[in-house]
Amino acid sequence: MPHAVPLAAATRRRGQHPGPLWQLLSSAGFRFALLFAALFLLAGLAFTGVLWWGTAGALDRQIDAAIRADAMALAERWRDAGDQAVADAIGERLALDAENQTLYLLSAPSGQRLAGNLEALPQGFAPDVQWYGMSLERDGIPGEARLFVLPLPDGSRLAVGRDVEEKLRLRALLTEGLAWSAGVALLFAFAGAALLRRALERRLAPVTATAALIAGGDLSPRVPLSGREDEFEALGHSMNTMLDRIAHLMEGVRGVSDAIAHDLRTPIARARNRLEEALANADDPAALHSALERGIADLDNVTRVFQAVLRIAEVEAGARRAAFAPVDLVPLLEDAAELYGATAEENGQTLRTEWPAALPLTGDRDLLLQALANLLDNAVKFTPDGGSILLKAELLEDAIVVRVSDQGPGLSLEDRERVGERFFRADSSRNTPGSGLGLSLVRAVVQLHGGTLWFDEGHGESLDKPGLAVCFRLPLA
Repeated sequence: MPHAVPLAAATRRRGQHPGPLWQLLSSAGFRFALLFAALFLLAGLAFTGVLWWGTAGALDRQIDAAIRADAMALAERWRDAGDQAVADAIGERLALDAENQTLYLLSAPSGQRLAGNLEALPQGFAPDVQWYGMSLERDGIPGEARLFVLPLPDGSRLAVGRDVEEKLRLRALLTEGLAWSAGVALLFAFAGAALLRRALERRLAPVTATAALIAGGDLSPRVPLSGREDEFEALGHSMNTMLDRIAHLMEGVRGVSDAIAHDLRTPIARARNRLEEALANADDPAALHSALERGIADLDNVTRVFQAVLRIAEVEAGARRAAFAPVDLVPLLEDAAELYGATAEENGQTLRTEWPAALPLTGDRDLLLQALANLLDNAVKFTPDGGSILLKAELLEDAIVVRVSDQGPGLSLEDRERVGERFFRADSSRNTPGSGLGLSLVRAVVQLHGGTLWFDEGHGESLDKPGLAVCFRLPLA
């Protein structure tokens, strides 16, 4: 069974461009404008209905009320004085009707006309019906009348009416005016839709062109901004921010690739050389065993680097958020201080600690302990022998602030902007063992917990050893 193919898709498959009318009808701006026009027309129809009810409807009700009041007055006159009094009253009314708009008929029970300017009751007269519409001709001009027939107690009939031809002409004129107004409104709606579509296309053209260039592989273009501070300007700002972020991430990916190639080349080459050395000294079991151990250690370092990269990616993706639970940070601080306090003591360093009795928060215990361990490991690594390290935590009103300060070489302001990027290492730490992933993991853990990380001056005692303080803030909730 053949499948239906949409017109736009079929047109694209044939390699043809849709015509101007199809482009106009398929435009989102045109559809929005048509929706607005439809709402406008509905409001216009509601206004027309109110206007009609207030003009033609009110005129109908006014005429019916006047006819009924006149008939009731004549009926009361008949009850007081009989047929002759009603005939005299009809004569007076007709004499005062200069515009010849009123109609009267008083007929006997036999049907004979007693008074009035009507010859007979309308065709199709029924005793139980009071209101009639009838055609009449005056001075050779056809017209329409509205008639009220009131039966009298003796069987006579009293008919009172008005010529409504003027009212019908007014109604026709009003209908024609409303129809023309609706037509003009519809024309303006289509014209406005076309203009709105063109305006939207013109405002979105820079965004479309920039997106096309980005899709072509060029990440440098940005959406030009007009400075109007409207919704399209906000879209341009958001898109430029997104493109800056993408460019930054792509730069980071390239940097990570270069760093992996650079940092892993040395241990892999060293492991290969040692394995070759072991192969050359295969006759010496002790040398072979030692070379294999050193090769395995080098490969373990490579494995640790990849594990660190994978763990950072896992943390940044938020995969560990499911493990969040209430945790007290104090035991974690104590464990980290106990572990690295012994290492600091071996180096002749002093690890000072300071925190309150409890630091409750919600988070991942293992990741928080890993972050603290990474910070203390860096502090021990860069603090010279005989120096001191400070591990401090304080409880604020809505957050916990942790500070790890050392007396090492510190970081320049330029390096502080980049520290935390994967594999980034400052010039002063090139000869220090490490992969440049420790602070990257710390930053990822802090961001996973909704916190912020920043760097400050340490407590070094000389200009060449200013020290560095790594601080992070974790919200309590």
